[in-house]
Amino acid sequence: MGRAPFTTRPFPRERHDIVDALEVGVRRHMVHALLELDVTRARQLIRDHEAATGEKLSFTAFVVASLARSLDANKRLQAYRDWRGRLVLFDEVDVVTLVESEVDSVAVPHVIRAANRRTLREIHDEIRRIQARPEASAQRSGLLARVSPHVPGLLRRLFLRALRRDPHRLKRAAGTTLVTSVGMFGTGTGWAVGIVPLHTLCLTVGGITRKPGLVEDRVEVREVLSVTASIDHDVVDGAPAARFVRHLRELVEGADVLQGLAG
Repeated sequence: MGRAPFTTRPFPRERHDIVDALEVGVRRHMVHALLELDVTRARQLIRDHEAATGEKLSFTAFVVASLARSLDANKRLQAYRDWRGRLVLFDEVDVVTLVESEVDSVAVPHVIRAANRRTLREIHDEIRRIQARPEASAQRSGLLARVSPHVPGLLRRLFLRALRRDPHRLKRAAGTTLVTSVGMFGTGTGWAVGIVPLHTLCLTVGGITRKPGLVEDRVEVREVLSVTASIDHDVVDGAPAARFVRHLRELVEGADVLQGLAG
Protein backbone atom coordinates (compact mmCIF):
# COMPACT_ATOMS: atom_id res chain seq x y z
CA MET A 1 0.00 0.00 0.00
CA GLY A 2 1.17 3.53 -0.78
CA ARG A 3 1.41 6.22 1.79
CA ALA A 4 -1.69 8.29 2.51
CA PRO A 5 -1.84 11.74 0.87
CA PHE A 6 -0.09 14.42 2.88
CA THR A 7 1.72 17.71 2.56
CA THR A 8 4.82 19.06 4.25
CA ARG A 9 5.61 22.64 5.18
CA PRO A 10 8.73 24.25 6.60
CA PHE A 11 8.67 24.94 10.33
CA PRO A 12 8.75 28.76 10.64
CA ARG A 13 12.00 30.04 12.05
CA GLU A 14 10.08 32.42 14.32
CA ARG A 15 8.40 29.49 16.07
CA HIS A 16 11.74 28.28 17.44
CA ASP A 17 11.74 31.39 19.65
CA ILE A 18 8.26 30.47 20.88
CA VAL A 19 9.28 26.88 21.66
CA ASP A 20 12.34 28.06 23.61
CA ALA A 21 10.31 30.65 25.53
CA LEU A 22 7.73 28.04 26.52
CA GLU A 23 10.49 25.68 27.63
CA VAL A 24 11.81 28.42 29.93
CA GLY A 25 8.32 29.22 31.28
CA VAL A 26 7.09 25.75 32.29
CA ARG A 27 8.66 25.84 35.78
CA ARG A 28 7.26 29.19 36.90
CA HIS A 29 4.86 29.48 39.84
CA MET A 30 1.88 30.99 38.06
CA VAL A 31 -1.68 31.18 39.35
CA HIS A 32 -4.58 31.62 36.96
CA ALA A 33 -7.83 33.51 37.55
CA LEU A 34 -10.70 32.71 35.19
CA LEU A 35 -12.78 35.87 34.78
CA GLU A 36 -16.02 36.83 33.07
CA LEU A 37 -16.23 40.53 32.16
CA ASP A 38 -19.40 42.23 30.94
CA VAL A 39 -18.40 44.02 27.72
CA THR A 40 -21.93 44.94 26.61
CA ARG A 41 -21.36 48.69 26.95
CA ALA A 42 -17.94 48.58 25.29
CA ARG A 43 -19.18 46.54 22.34
CA GLN A 44 -22.15 48.86 21.87
CA LEU A 45 -19.92 51.95 21.86
CA ILE A 46 -17.64 50.29 19.29
CA ARG A 47 -20.64 49.42 17.10
CA ASP A 48 -22.00 52.97 17.44
CA HIS A 49 -18.63 54.36 16.35
CA GLU A 50 -18.54 52.07 13.33
CA ALA A 51 -22.09 53.04 12.34
CA ALA A 52 -21.25 56.74 12.59
CA THR A 53 -17.82 56.68 10.92
CA GLY A 54 -17.44 53.39 9.06
CA GLU A 55 -14.35 52.61 11.14
CA LYS A 56 -14.11 49.38 13.11
CA LEU A 57 -12.15 50.01 16.28
CA SER A 58 -9.77 47.35 17.50
CA PHE A 59 -11.19 45.42 20.45
CA THR A 60 -7.63 44.42 21.29
CA ALA A 61 -6.79 48.13 21.61
CA PHE A 62 -9.68 48.49 24.06
CA VAL A 63 -8.36 45.59 26.18
CA VAL A 64 -4.77 46.90 26.05
CA ALA A 65 -5.79 50.43 27.03
CA SER A 66 -7.95 49.17 29.91
CA LEU A 67 -5.22 46.84 31.17
CA ALA A 68 -2.60 49.59 31.01
CA ARG A 69 -4.71 51.92 33.15
CA SER A 70 -5.35 49.23 35.70
CA LEU A 71 -1.63 48.42 35.93
CA ASP A 72 -0.87 52.13 36.27
CA ALA A 73 -2.72 51.95 39.58
CA ASN A 74 -1.43 48.47 40.52
CA LYS A 75 2.24 48.47 39.49
CA ARG A 76 3.11 45.42 41.62
CA LEU A 77 1.41 43.35 38.93
CA GLN A 78 4.12 44.28 36.43
CA ALA A 79 7.09 44.20 38.81
CA TYR A 80 10.20 42.20 37.94
CA ARG A 81 12.77 40.69 40.32
CA ASP A 82 16.40 41.50 39.65
CA TRP A 83 19.42 39.25 40.28
CA ARG A 84 19.73 40.64 43.83
CA GLY A 85 16.16 39.67 44.70
CA ARG A 86 14.82 43.24 44.64
CA LEU A 87 11.54 44.20 42.99
CA VAL A 88 11.72 46.77 40.17
CA LEU A 89 8.43 48.59 39.50
CA PHE A 90 8.33 50.65 36.31
CA ASP A 91 6.24 53.79 35.86
CA GLU A 92 5.55 52.99 32.19
CA VAL A 93 3.26 50.13 31.23
CA ASP A 94 4.69 48.51 28.09
CA VAL A 95 2.13 46.03 26.79
CA VAL A 96 3.14 43.19 24.49
CA THR A 97 0.29 42.16 22.23
CA LEU A 98 0.42 39.51 19.52
CA VAL A 99 -0.41 41.05 16.15
CA GLU A 100 -1.31 38.68 13.31
CA SER A 101 -0.64 40.34 9.95
CA GLU A 102 -1.56 37.32 7.80
CA VAL A 103 -3.70 34.26 8.41
CA ASP A 104 -1.59 31.32 9.71
CA SER A 105 1.53 33.49 9.94
CA VAL A 106 3.52 33.71 13.18
CA ALA A 107 2.11 36.63 15.14
CA VAL A 108 4.37 39.58 15.92
CA PRO A 109 4.84 40.09 19.71
CA HIS A 110 4.69 43.87 19.36
CA VAL A 111 5.39 46.11 22.38
CA ILE A 112 3.09 49.10 22.79
CA ARG A 113 5.22 51.49 24.82
CA ALA A 114 3.83 53.60 27.67
CA ALA A 115 0.29 52.39 26.98
CA ASN A 116 -0.86 53.85 30.30
CA ARG A 117 -0.17 57.35 28.95
CA ARG A 118 -1.76 56.88 25.54
CA THR A 119 -5.31 57.09 24.24
CA LEU A 120 -7.25 54.20 22.79
CA ARG A 121 -7.04 55.99 19.43
CA GLU A 122 -3.22 55.99 19.55
CA ILE A 123 -3.10 52.32 20.52
CA HIS A 124 -5.63 51.40 17.82
CA ASP A 125 -3.61 53.22 15.15
CA GLU A 126 -0.39 51.49 16.21
CA ILE A 127 -1.96 48.02 16.09
CA ARG A 128 -3.38 48.69 12.62
CA ARG A 129 0.01 50.00 11.45
CA ILE A 130 1.80 46.83 12.58
CA GLN A 131 -0.89 44.65 11.01
CA ALA A 132 -0.26 46.41 7.70
CA ARG A 133 3.55 46.54 8.05
CA PRO A 134 4.82 43.95 10.56
CA GLU A 135 8.43 44.83 9.69
CA ALA A 136 7.79 48.22 11.35
CA SER A 137 7.80 46.47 14.74
CA ALA A 138 11.16 46.29 16.48
CA GLN A 139 10.12 42.83 17.64
CA ARG A 140 10.07 41.69 14.00
CA SER A 141 12.99 43.65 12.53
CA GLY A 142 15.18 44.50 15.56
CA LEU A 143 18.59 43.04 16.34
CA LEU A 144 17.31 40.23 18.57
CA ALA A 145 14.83 39.10 15.91
CA ARG A 146 17.53 39.11 13.24
CA VAL A 147 20.12 37.25 15.31
CA SER A 148 17.85 34.68 17.01
CA PRO A 149 17.40 32.30 14.01
CA HIS A 150 21.17 31.85 13.81
CA VAL A 151 21.69 31.05 17.52
CA PRO A 152 21.43 27.50 18.91
CA GLY A 153 18.33 26.79 20.98
CA LEU A 154 20.37 26.14 24.14
CA LEU A 155 21.86 29.64 23.98
CA ARG A 156 18.45 31.20 23.32
CA ARG A 157 17.07 29.52 26.44
CA LEU A 158 20.05 30.61 28.53
CA PHE A 159 19.56 34.16 27.27
CA LEU A 160 15.88 34.13 28.26
CA ARG A 161 16.69 32.86 31.76
CA ALA A 162 19.31 35.58 32.19
CA LEU A 163 16.89 38.18 30.82
CA ARG A 164 14.44 37.43 33.62
CA ARG A 165 17.03 38.67 36.16
CA ASP A 166 17.70 41.96 34.36
CA PRO A 167 14.45 44.00 34.61
CA HIS A 168 15.67 47.00 32.61
CA ARG A 169 16.88 44.90 29.70
CA LEU A 170 13.75 42.75 29.92
CA LYS A 171 11.56 45.84 29.69
CA ARG A 172 13.43 47.02 26.60
CA ALA A 173 13.17 43.62 24.92
CA ALA A 174 9.73 42.39 26.02
CA GLY A 175 7.81 45.15 27.77
CA THR A 176 6.28 44.81 31.22
CA THR A 177 3.09 42.81 30.62
CA LEU A 178 1.47 40.60 28.00
CA VAL A 179 -1.91 40.35 26.26
CA THR A 180 -2.60 37.32 24.11
CA SER A 181 -5.77 36.04 22.50
CA VAL A 182 -7.36 32.72 21.65
CA GLY A 183 -10.91 33.86 21.04
CA MET A 184 -10.88 37.28 19.37
CA PHE A 185 -11.74 35.78 15.98
CA GLY A 186 -14.71 33.73 17.09
CA THR A 187 -17.69 33.63 19.42
CA GLY A 188 -18.56 31.48 22.39
CA THR A 189 -17.27 31.24 25.92
CA GLY A 190 -13.99 29.63 26.86
CA TRP A 191 -10.76 30.27 28.75
CA ALA A 192 -7.17 29.34 27.99
CA VAL A 193 -4.44 28.70 30.55
CA GLY A 194 -1.07 29.23 28.90
CA ILE A 195 2.61 29.19 29.77
CA VAL A 196 4.07 32.61 30.58
CA PRO A 197 7.86 32.69 30.07
CA LEU A 198 8.83 36.20 31.18
CA HIS A 199 6.10 38.47 32.48
CA THR A 200 4.61 38.78 35.95
CA LEU A 201 1.13 39.17 34.44
CA CYS A 202 -0.39 37.77 31.27
CA LEU A 203 -3.96 38.47 30.17
CA THR A 204 -5.36 35.81 27.83
CA VAL A 205 -8.48 36.97 26.02
CA GLY A 206 -11.01 34.26 25.21
CA GLY A 207 -14.34 34.35 23.43
CA ILE A 208 -17.44 36.52 23.84
CA THR A 209 -20.83 34.96 24.45
CA ARG A 210 -24.34 36.19 25.30
CA LYS A 211 -25.58 35.39 28.79
CA PRO A 212 -28.41 36.55 31.06
CA GLY A 213 -27.29 39.12 33.59
CA LEU A 214 -28.86 41.16 36.38
CA VAL A 215 -29.05 44.91 35.68
CA GLU A 216 -30.86 47.07 38.24
CA ASP A 217 -32.97 44.08 39.36
CA ARG A 218 -33.83 43.21 35.74
CA VAL A 219 -32.59 40.18 33.84
CA GLU A 220 -31.06 41.26 30.51
CA VAL A 221 -28.98 39.61 27.82
CA ARG A 222 -25.35 40.69 28.23
CA GLU A 223 -22.19 40.17 26.19
CA VAL A 224 -19.62 38.44 28.38
CA LEU A 225 -15.89 38.15 27.68
CA SER A 226 -13.85 35.24 29.06
CA VAL A 227 -10.44 36.36 30.32
CA THR A 228 -7.65 34.49 32.10
CA ALA A 229 -5.31 36.51 34.30
CA SER A 230 -2.08 34.54 34.85
CA ILE A 231 0.02 35.96 37.70
CA ASP A 232 3.48 35.10 39.04
CA HIS A 233 2.81 34.09 42.64
CA ASP A 234 6.47 34.63 43.54
CA VAL A 235 5.90 38.35 43.04
CA VAL A 236 2.20 38.93 43.73
CA ASP A 237 0.02 37.69 46.60
CA GLY A 238 -3.73 37.24 46.60
CA ALA A 239 -4.74 40.66 47.99
CA PRO A 240 -2.98 42.85 45.38
CA ALA A 241 -4.09 40.43 42.67
CA ALA A 242 -7.71 40.80 43.83
CA ARG A 243 -7.43 44.61 43.85
CA PHE A 244 -6.04 44.56 40.32
CA VAL A 245 -8.83 42.28 39.07
CA ARG A 246 -11.50 44.47 40.69
CA HIS A 247 -10.05 47.62 39.10
CA LEU A 248 -9.68 45.95 35.70
CA ARG A 249 -13.31 44.83 35.86
CA GLU A 250 -14.46 48.37 36.64
CA LEU A 251 -12.51 49.81 33.70
CA VAL A 252 -13.61 47.16 31.20
CA GLU A 253 -17.27 47.02 32.20
CA GLY A 254 -17.50 50.82 32.43
CA ALA A 255 -15.75 51.14 29.03
CA ASP A 256 -13.85 54.09 30.48
CA VAL A 257 -11.25 54.31 27.68
CA LEU A 258 -14.02 54.62 25.07
CA GLN A 259 -15.66 57.63 26.70
CA GLY A 260 -15.52 60.79 24.61
CA LEU A 261 -14.22 59.03 21.51
CA ALA A 262 -14.93 61.19 18.49
CA GLY A 263 -17.58 59.81 16.18
